[in-house]
Amino acid sequence: MAEASPYAADALIPHTVEPHPVTGIPNGKLGIWLFLASEVMLFGALFSTYVVIRTTAPHWPPEGGLSSEILNVPLATVNTAVLITSSITMVLSWASLKMQNLPRFRLWLGSTIALAFVFLVIKYFEYTHKFELGHYPSHDNFYAVYFTLTGLHGVHVIGGIIVNTFLLTAGSRMWATEPERFTNRIENAGLYWHFVELVWIFLFPSLYLL
Repeated sequence: MAEASPYAADALIPHTVEPHPVTGIPNGKLGIWLFLASEVMLFGALFSTYVVIRTTAPHWPPEGGLSSEILNVPLATVNTAVLITSSITMVLSWASLKMQNLPRFRLWLGSTIALAFVFLVIKYFEYTHKFELGHYPSHDNFYAVYFTLTGLHGVHVIGGIIVNTFLLTAGSRMWATEPERFTNRIENAGLYWHFVELVWIFLFPSLYLL
């Protein structure tokens, strides 16, 4: 009996490991780039709405003062550092697979997941304080924009946690049979996570500092 090819799945679903001859990249990476393009349009529309609302409002925030005086800049700064660090650990998890080091991969991807939880915990305390003050999305346009943008971003963080947790646990079984394909999956998950970080890099100064 002929020995099964380590890339047998690539014959059933073409170009999951080898680059597509037309695009020059595996289909999975093309798929994640197309998905991220739709995400850019989603957040782009929300940012555009924010700009229109802010530039046409007689006062911003409507209750007076500055955004930096109303929102918790120190907590947001910590969260920015947390997300940037998690992006680094995500890259290190992929690099560990390229170096054939599965234990190190688990360490770095586990760190990425842990940092994502830290981000959400900090955001929880920030939201809780706003709710205690009676500041809800219905309070005014400022809080409607704030909760919509940061809340949607938080949903994306949760999505990243779910995907990365699967890849760290049950999904990592693929490493034993299809290491290159599994490495590609981690790279694609990393592209998504970098996008989540990049969105926050725009959110932080736009909402908290300007």
